Order: sequence, then structure tokens, then C-alpha cells
Amino acid sequence: MSDQEEGADLQDVEVSSPAGGEEEQLIPSNTGGDKSAAKLRSKRTPGKTASATKKKKASSKSSSNKEDDDSTSKAIKYAALLLLVAQMVGLVLLMRYSRTLPREPGQPLYLASTAVFIMEMMKFLICCVVIAYQSGGDLIGELNRHVIESPMEVAKLCVPSLLYCVQNNLLYFALTNLDAATYQVCYQLKILTTALFSAVLLQRTFSARKWISLVILTIGVAIVQISGSGDHHKEDDAEKAQHNRFIGLVAVLCAACTSGFSGVYFEKILKGSTTSLWLRNVQMGLPSILIALITVYAKDAKAIAEHGFLGGYSPIVWTVVTVQAAGGLIVAVVVKYADNVLKVFATSFSIVVSCIITAVLFDFRPSFRFVVGATLVVVATVMYSAPEKKRKRKPLLPTTQKINKY
Repeated sequence: MSDQEEGADLQDVEVSSPAGGEEEQLIPSNTGGDKSAAKLRSKRTPGKTASATKKKKASSKSSSNKEDDDSTSKAIKYAALLLLVAQMVGLVLLMRYSRTLPREPGQPLYLASTAVFIMEMMKFLICCVVIAYQSGGDLIGELNRHVIESPMEVAKLCVPSLLYCVQNNLLYFALTNLDAATYQVCYQLKILTTALFSAVLLQRTFSARKWISLVILTIGVAIVQISGSGDHHKEDDAEKAQHNRFIGLVAVLCAACTSGFSGVYFEKILKGSTTSLWLRNVQMGLPSILIALITVYAKDAKAIAEHGFLGGYSPIVWTVVTVQAAGGLIVAVVVKYADNVLKVFATSFSIVVSCIITAVLFDFRPSFRFVVGATLVVVATVMYSAPEKKRKRKPLLPTTQKINKY
């Protein structure tokens, strides 16, 4: 090899700098070496610039997509929250209005048992539509696998099905005898019954703050009950009104007990299960429909024979049944997109809104004791559902730290 060829080969040799990635020429340079190094740098620099630009564009695009997703999630969350408040308030007020609406002579009051049966049918159809959408149209296959081939799973859900059927009939009966505001406050006793059944059936422990909130809740409901507040939608004598109030309170207490037990029992069944909530609702809906139908003819066969299955139904009654059936779907959306704090806010806000609307539309006259009791119930609801602060425990033994060697 000649000296010129050897010099040319040495001039093309370059190494990378360990610090910044810039390139240095180690061989003494001449004109040809500078030109070749400059060409090499000019070839590599645009590639680095282009890749950096692509990374910046990708990061900015991902951050903008993340912001769009967050804004969409927030919009859905608050929309679901408003929908839940509207459902809570609207169902109670519409149900009370439908039970106390003045009727023409000879027109019967619609039967609560038939309303519960139709509501269960609507819920079943809604769940089937959701399952068909989630399974890509394979509704028959899903029902075959989880209903027909799983009779024991369906049998286990007969207990909550029966309790929910009884609960829904009790709610109609309670709102026939109680004003909407008093009902809305007293029905929060389901928090107390759920906690008690959770402690017994699920061996769940509660903090001192939760037990204090349950005591405050009980005191608040008791104050509301003895306040004597009520609407004047129907002109009854004082003795009959007091009797109806007592019957309504008993119905609310029974409904709160059935709600607490069935909810805890349902939670116990769902633990460790891979079946979706919608399929569980279908499994529970089949015995619910059967039980509701038996209740219709066991309780109101004579009235049905006289006035028909849909005797006394009006557009407002159909609205009540539809809102109650869609309530499960709304709660499912809220559970998916909203947190527990927002759900508690919806419950508390619905109590306040119910009191205000009842005062305006139904001539409800809350006393000072009612206001105090309702306030205690709202405070107890917020206290009970507030997240617990977890204390960090100090380790008993000293911890070792890994030392990275460079």
C-alpha cells in the first residue's frame, strides 16, 4: 500500500465522543479529510433533526389526544351525574304525583304490582340490548351459556330477585302515604341497613367515623319523622294523615331493609365472578319477572278482572315505569364514569331538590325540625362516603437500598 492510500484511509477514521455524541477527527487533517468529514456530518445531522421533529410531533399529538380524552370523560361524567340527579328526583316526584293525582269518578288507581311487572320486563329488554351490543349480536349464545347452561347461578339470584320485587312494591305503597321529601330523606336508612348487613355477611369492618355517621343518619331520620311535615296534596283529617304517615314510614323501613340485604347478597355473589353485570341482571331478571307476575295475580286478581291489567294507566304512569326501568342503566353509566364522591353529591343534592320542588308543587311545608333532620341526613351521607386516609406504617426493620454502580 502506498503512503497516499494509507493516509487517505486514516483520514476517514472517526470515533464517537462519549459525552455529547459529537464526532471528532483523531488524525491530523488536511483539505481532503475536512471535506469528507464535513460531508459525513452533513449527512447525519439532517437525520437527527428529522427524528427529533417527528418525536416532538408525536408527543404533542399524544398530549392533545390525552387532553381530548380527559375532556370527553369529564363531559360524560358530569352528564351522567346530572342524569342521575334527574332520575332520583324525577322518579320520586312522578311516582308521588301518579299515586295522588285526582281521578275521574269510576277511574281506578293503577296497580303497583302491574307497574313493577312491566318495569321488570323493560329492564330485562334493556339488558338484552346491551348484551347483544357488547357480544357483537351473539345474544342467543350468551343467554344459552349463562342462563340455560347455568341453572344454579340463576337459582342463587332468586333471593335478591324476590327482595327487589318486594322492595319495589313497598316503594309505591310508601309514596302513596308519604310526601316525596320525607320519603327521600327516610329512604337514606338503606345506608344504615347496608352497613349492618355488610358487617354481618361480609365481615366488613368500619372506622369510628363511619359508625358516627350512621348514628347521625338515624337521628336525622328520626327527627324528620317526628317533625310532622307533609304536603297538602290531599285534604285528609289529621288523624288519618298521621296514620298514613306511620304506614308510609313502616313501608320505607322495610324497603330499606330489603335494599340493604339484597345489595349485600348480590355483592357477595359477584365477588370472584367473571360474569358481566348485565348478564347478572338478566339472570336475576328472569326470576324477578316470574315473581312479579305471581304477585300480580295473587294480590290483585280481583281488580284485574274488574278493570283489566292496565286499568288506570295514563301517560304519567308509563313515564314513571320507564324512568324506573332506565334507572339501572343510568346507575351503571355513573358507576363507570363517576367516582363515589360525585354519587354521594348526587344523592345529597337530590334530597335538597326534592324538598324545594315538593314545597313549590305539592304545597309542602317543612318545619324547623324537618330542616334540621334533613341536614343531619345529608351530613351523615357525606361523612359515611368520604374516602378514608390511609396511614403509612413505619417499617419495623431498617430497609436496604440498592446502590447503582456506574
